[in-house]
Amino acid sequence: MSLLTFAVLAATAAAHGTVSGIVADGTYYLGYNPSFQYQNPPPTVVGWSIPEDQDNGFVAPFSYTDPDIICHKSATPGGTSATIKAGGTVDFQWTTWPESHKGPVIGYMANCHGDCTSVDKTSLQWVKVEESGLVDGSTTLGQWASDKLIANNNTWSHIIPSAIAPGHYVFRHEIIALHSASDAGGAQNYPQCVNLEVTGSGTDDLASGTLGTALYKPDDAGIKIGIYQPLSSYAVPGPALMFGTGSGTDENASVPAEPSSAAMTSAPATSTAGSTSKAVSSLSAATSNAAGSNDEVAEPSSTPEAGSSAAPSRISANTNSDTQTSTVYVTATAAPTSLMLTGLIPSITAAIPTSVATAEITALPSAIGVPVPGANLPNGFTVKDLLEWLKYVMTAMFKSRGASGEVGLGRTHSRDIGVAA
Repeated sequence: MSLLTFAVLAATAAAHGTVSGIVADGTYYLGYNPSFQYQNPPPTVVGWSIPEDQDNGFVAPFSYTDPDIICHKSATPGGTSATIKAGGTVDFQWTTWPESHKGPVIGYMANCHGDCTSVDKTSLQWVKVEESGLVDGSTTLGQWASDKLIANNNTWSHIIPSAIAPGHYVFRHEIIALHSASDAGGAQNYPQCVNLEVTGSGTDDLASGTLGTALYKPDDAGIKIGIYQPLSSYAVPGPALMFGTGSGTDENASVPAEPSSAAMTSAPATSTAGSTSKAVSSLSAATSNAAGSNDEVAEPSSTPEAGSSAAPSRISANTNSDTQTSTVYVTATAAPTSLMLTGLIPSITAAIPTSVATAEITALPSAIGVPVPGANLPNGFTVKDLLEWLKYVMTAMFKSRGASGEVGLGRTHSRDIGVAA
């Protein structure tokens, strides 16, 4: 299997989404994308920076006491805030979400007691302001809050409680995927944080709440649970709901409000027409000969500035298919070769012209002669992202397990790689 084929399969496995932007009281604000770290300077956005989330991945239950659970992997505060009045609606727009990843949607707020752009995340006290879990459990798998998010064009609407006092807050929006939660440590948390400046005349400043590292335990009833049978109830994990609406199991449970007209549009589709085929061609050339390519690739179009009232075009909600079939199987004897390729990837990345490496791609052309993802790649995905993801895949594929150093991974997620016997 060629290096490029591995890259394509790796990109397909990255089917989960990120919050590409929010709409606060009808005004669009850009979220964070890991590709921003390759821009100089990176855009200043309301979303918290999570550059290590190259795979659109999750935080596992064994990390519930680690700061990563607060706002995702190595998250740092957003550089600005979105303005919203108490009682207003904030819409979280996901690039995509796989239908198989069923689970609750939860909203928390924490008072920064000052500027959120420099707040210590480990000191934030989180108050749950909304929760929605199992909507209808009468059938196998049932209907969940995540299904409603998908049906609402990959958008979830939270209402800021009218009692919230004016000030600077972090809003923690989270989906917990339960498709592997019957196994210990199988739940998958996808927290996304944004900075908000709340206005109004409320008086509750959320002075006390729950530290992020104390929100969940791996054995919570709503964390370790099998969903492949009808369920009569579901307990949304986390502290008690303090404001807003929500229910663990109810056909009317916290159905998101209809989004504003701006909310029906999404984060910027910044890929430049024609850049995909050139970027992939350059990647293929660099794979064969780490000398790169001189192909000129148009730079991605500019993204909307924070606070813009015009939201960019939203991607289709039909890009939600999971990629459980994208697993690659290899024999242990291939390990030395692949480990050598893993070490070669940084050289390949360095050899690719910057204009190619940072060109955003939304899909791979069928003409390249390798398997092509059935759905678009996440917004902001670049050739460099593909190479970084490939390095991750190969490293994980041949990671030793146990004292004997045997090769093999237990596949609990579509991004994991199985090793053939």
